[in-house]
Amino acid sequence: MTNGMKRCVIIGGAGIGNYDAVRKHLKPYDFNIFCDSGLRHLNRLAIEPHLIVGDFDSHPNPHSDAETIVLPCEKDDTDTVFAVKEAVRRGFDDFLLIGVVGARLDHTLGNVSILLMLDSLGKKAKIIDDYSEMEIVSKSPAFIDNSFAYFSLLNISGTAKGITIENAKYPLDNASITCEYQYGISNEVLPGALAKVSVSEGRLLLIKVMRDRR
Repeated sequence: MTNGMKRCVIIGGAGIGNYDAVRKHLKPYDFNIFCDSGLRHLNRLAIEPHLIVGDFDSHPNPHSDAETIVLPCEKDDTDTVFAVKEAVRRGFDDFLLIGVVGARLDHTLGNVSILLMLDSLGKKAKIIDDYSEMEIVSKSPAFIDNSFAYFSLLNISGTAKGITIENAKYPLDNASITCEYQYGISNEVLPGALAKVSVSEGRLLLIKVMRDRR
């Protein structure tokens, strides 16, 4: 069993435009899993792979000294989903996913749903891309500071009820957001404040938009 105090970083093959910004989120004690074409980010991220997984249909198998799991090309799970499940099996409780949001909308939506899967398992998880940070708000409240230009709340799993937003330009009190009517887009933290988001029933996707990438 891997030490649950470590964080697992999963690197997918979607484009990364600002490597400097991404590297700021990485830590020396992270356990890094590269998924197939995520290996193209290896040198620019300047981190070592602890595990490589993939069917290697989009990137050659590097045949390195790192532990490697070769997957079949025809399978139910994407390489990224397999990597997440393998990390859960090894005991990780904290996840950061990078290189998983990009031009392929099908892969992007599938990877965002990983946040729901990990939340259901009681795991902490976040996706970062060139523009934003994403996480699920469910049992525990989330907080947003002024380092972000905007934040949005999206319902991606059904009706969410008892939504409260405090210390924001557009507050809410015991509100609901449905998948059919997404009105929680582009809110702002009040100057000098710390916004708080909570939900009593259901789950929400919180997207925090970085100031320098509006």
